Amino acid sequence: MELRQRLVVGTLWIGVAALIASTLFPISSISVGAAARLFVVVLALFLAGIYLFDPWGVLDRQPFH
Repeated sequence: MELRQRLVVGTLWIGVAALIASTLFPISSISVGAAARLFVVVLALFLAGIYLFDPWGVLDRQPFH
């Protein structure tokens, strides 16, 4: 994957995390729905980190070629 493509996808994941995180803050108590939204925020930030930094070289491998 090229650097420009990785930057676009990573930025999109950060946008998803920000959008979901904006629904978290008026929480009076932790509910199942809030915990699920928090999980989605963490997952989106993890995916953004994978696309932006590619720490294990996963995106450079092409298993189907």
